Amino acid sequence: MRYALIGCGRISPNHIAAAKNNNLQIVAICDVQPECMEDKVLKFKLEDVKQYTDYIEMIETEKPELAAICTESGKHAQIALECIKHGINCIIEKPIALSIRDADAIIAAAIKYHVKVSACHQNRFNKSIQIIREAIDMNRFGRLFYGTAHIRWCRDHEYYSRASWRGTWEQDGGALMNQCIHNIDLLRWMMGSEIEEVVGMTDRLNHSYIEAEDMGIALIKFRNGSYGIVEGTTDIYPKNLEETLYLFGEKGTVKVGGQSVNIIEEWRFSDLLDNPEEVKQRFHENPPNVYGYGHTPLYTDMINAIKNDRQPYVTAMDGKKALELVLAIYKSAAEGQNVKLPLTDCATTDFAGRFQ
Repeated sequence: MRYALIGCGRISPNHIAAAKNNNLQIVAICDVQPECMEDKVLKFKLEDVKQYTDYIEMIETEKPELAAICTESGKHAQIALECIKHGINCIIEKPIALSIRDADAIIAAAIKYHVKVSACHQNRFNKSIQIIREAIDMNRFGRLFYGTAHIRWCRDHEYYSRASWRGTWEQDGGALMNQCIHNIDLLRWMMGSEIEEVVGMTDRLNHSYIEAEDMGIALIKFRNGSYGIVEGTTDIYPKNLEETLYLFGEKGTVKVGGQSVNIIEEWRFSDLLDNPEEVKQRFHENPPNVYGYGHTPLYTDMINAIKNDRQPYVTAMDGKKALELVLAIYKSAAEGQNVKLPLTDCATTDFAGRFQ
């Protein structure tokens, strides 16, 4: 399967490794900065892979069957729509877009042009997350009462200075949209997906040189009667502390933590179907960084979805739902009131100047 990568920045090595692990034919890579491509060529020995600075020229010349979009967030939708119109299946890095309108356009275009689109929420493929999802599908929790997502990370001035788009409303958003959206996606997915209302607070406490928030807190009421709590920040000193998901039900309690929700720390169910210590050991992963091991299985699933003409495990709609929740928190924080879902028209740019 012919594969191309658009965007050779911080996350691109995970995509190149996943493509190689799945034996994809990497035909081209693209970035507006040639030095970023050269770095990946050397690291992954991609000497025979063509390099482009114009993604439209690349997709028209190389005609890949699958493309991964790993540019700054604000360009995801524009590039995805161009790929889709050319009949190219897409893996889109999180967030899928920065507006509800663009996310809807991607979903509609994928249907119109008969291509598959997967939002890159790779943590859904963590061993720990998969066994928790299995417990939910088996109704082992009984009634879910509430869940909490805690993302306590550190991002310093050096991180933001390496790419001018980071922390901007037009091309990125803040901590919730960039760093926290993976765990926010997991919380919504686990707790029932459909949300009634959200109340949120955001602030910029420690990064005066960015436009968006570095801290966000939210309360979520799901339509099934359960509740959610989000706490996300990039203000933790001096390094990343944890990314943790708790789920509390009438018959079960689970806590999964580690760098990227890959270590089960609590596993308690009234049905006693398994040994908690064995579960913790069997589904334990310890990745070298917060990106985890999920990209390779996400690619495997996407390839199978294309070959078997089915939807990928993580769909474009899933990407929209994660985006929608973050935007709802932004909207509630800006307006100082509860926000009802679904959102019909909201974008990060609506909040420009929020902390100035």
